[in-house]
Amino acid sequence: MMATQGYAFAPAAFYKFCASDPALCSTRGKVKAVELTPSLEAELASVNQSVNRRIRERGDRDSAGRADVWGLPTAEGDCEDFAILKKAELLKRGWPASALLLTVATLGGAGHTVLTVRTSKGDLVLDNRTGAIRNWSRTSYRYFARQSQSENGKWTRIRT
Repeated sequence: MMATQGYAFAPAAFYKFCASDPALCSTRGKVKAVELTPSLEAELASVNQSVNRRIRERGDRDSAGRADVWGLPTAEGDCEDFAILKKAELLKRGWPASALLLTVATLGGAGHTVLTVRTSKGDLVLDNRTGAIRNWSRTSYRYFARQSQSENGKWTRIRT
């Protein structure tokens, strides 16, 4: 499991997005890790692949004319938009918000956002760059912050 320590700053665009759609930013709930059954694992894979296929990757500067805009995509978006849509899809299917955490990382110095799903099999990453769902520790990313499970609206630093 991903270990956290202390608070972190959320990406600036997170707060603006959350003001307009607080349900998709919530981490409220008592479930800290979903008991991952084969059917739930298949559901995760289905959501990850479906969103990755439906949404065309396009950066915020090209689509919105600004550097960082978070939103729920309908046809195109960048990494955080993919992560938000995956969270929305899983929430509709009854997954607990407390186990679905927007997470920021870097790879080669570039920022990237993924959805981390806390499960009995570890913290799994749903990423727009791959259809494979991997344990966070088996990716190439350097993780630095994610939504707090215990304090809605806060972010925590990830210990590496």
